[in-house]
Amino acid sequence: MRIDYKLEDKFDFGLFVPSFVLICIGLMAIYSSTLNNPSAGNNFEKQLIWAAVALIIFFITYFLPTNSFRYAAIPLYVFSLMLLVVVLVAGKQVSGAKSWFDIGPFGFQPSELTKIGTILGLSFYLSRRNANIDSFVDILIAIFIGFIPVGLILLEPDLGTAIVFGGMILALIFWKGISLFSLFIVLSPGFVAVSTLFGVYYFIAALIIIAVTLFLFKKNIFFSGSIFALNLGAGFLVDYAYSILSPHQQRRIQSFLDPMADPLGSGYNAIQAKVAIGSGGFLGKGFLSGNQTQLQYIPEQWTDFIYCVIGEEFGFIGSVVIVALFLFLFLRLLKIASIAKDEFMSLVLIGILAVYFIHFLINIGMTIGIFPVIGIPLPFVSYGGSSLLVNIFMLGIAANIYRTRKSYA
Repeated sequence: MRIDYKLEDKFDFGLFVPSFVLICIGLMAIYSSTLNNPSAGNNFEKQLIWAAVALIIFFITYFLPTNSFRYAAIPLYVFSLMLLVVVLVAGKQVSGAKSWFDIGPFGFQPSELTKIGTILGLSFYLSRRNANIDSFVDILIAIFIGFIPVGLILLEPDLGTAIVFGGMILALIFWKGISLFSLFIVLSPGFVAVSTLFGVYYFIAALIIIAVTLFLFKKNIFFSGSIFALNLGAGFLVDYAYSILSPHQQRRIQSFLDPMADPLGSGYNAIQAKVAIGSGGFLGKGFLSGNQTQLQYIPEQWTDFIYCVIGEEFGFIGSVVIVALFLFLFLRLLKIASIAKDEFMSLVLIGILAVYFIHFLINIGMTIGIFPVIGIPLPFVSYGGSSLLVNIFMLGIAANIYRTRKSYA
């Protein structure tokens, strides 16, 4: 009994078990979705190898000195930015984005490693002794640190990954303790920009909301006017930003606004994914028995649309199990972050939680049709070696922080 207590005190099963179960479910779904697809016949074997490697990486990361993450923060951040620059020059173009390196039979996406580099680098900056997140200069520098990789990723272009970074940056700034008004300044341009995509009336409504909110904050008129002008500019910049997106990304946004606008093109995946999930019913059609899955109605469903494979074959129950496992993992990460006494470690945990949560939210959202299809994998479940390794590496960092949490109390 005493040994069990010591083991649980040093090793957080609440992090490891749900992640391991998600990996196993993902392997089952990858096997099923590639079974009748000759071009992806060895994807299951590849993912199995990556899963074995990932477990090794997890335990290596778990036993590293915890302070090594602090020392590696700036070097890893700079190195990851260099990789993003190199991939723009010498990377392989996949699905319209130049974001991959080929390493023998495997591929590697530098933006995955950059997630860790940015989390560590931004956490290091925000946790320095004299940091003041309500200082305009500190907010500006923090956003600059976070949005350098975002800019490079948009050049690939990879809108989905850029959105993940944006959400992660906001989560770190919020956890640092930014005031409500400062958070409003950071978020409001994005709110106006997204509203503009739905048309001029939504744009006007968003500006009215911004104006009323500024009035309620009761700041001086010059400062409030500047913030309003910033939001107005964000709305007008949407057309330009939309114009520089690749054609397939534009079509995805159009299909999100109206999936039936191109049901056989950009809206096809979203429509078929909803059909697959809906046809699964309560208990599902059974493993290897999904019509949409086995007849390959959804292209490359083992990656971004793997949740529809689970929904069709394991039904509502299987879908809920996936959501429950993720929610348990999220709550565990949040609890460890809230009890961590070292600010750097706490911020790192929130950054990891944000990356997992945004991937989870957007992936499932685009599968059931409430978010646009922007190419976001489901952590631990979707096929992809670099994604799995980075997700496990981040989980290892979280487990490491839990292991040494009392040393920093």
